[in-house]
Amino acid sequence: MNSNSISTSSELRKIIEENPAVCFYLSTPQCNVCKVLKPKVVELLKSDFPQIKFIYVDLNDAKEIAGQLSVFAVPTIIIFFGGKETIRVSRNLSLEQLRGQLERYYRLIFE
Repeated sequence: MNSNSISTSSELRKIIEENPAVCFYLSTPQCNVCKVLKPKVVELLKSDFPQIKFIYVDLNDAKEIAGQLSVFAVPTIIIFFGGKETIRVSRNLSLEQLRGQLERYYRLIFE
């Protein structure tokens, strides 16, 4: 298993259980918007929210995860804090809005 990508439900559960904060980036290699957005999300997490673990999920390889998480559009970003889904954004998302949502929960957990 690549440390930054998963493809099974058991990997998904394990990562959620073992990390206080996880960002799942769910997309497909064919999605051009996803290709442009992914590095921006990675950079946002690295610079502002370093305790959040980033995990890429290729929905072509992870249909089981797509079903389990009810993902019907790409890109979808799902963020778990303390094992619970806390933030979910799909398709047209604003990095500034995402930053604002993350800040609130991140401070509660890590500061």
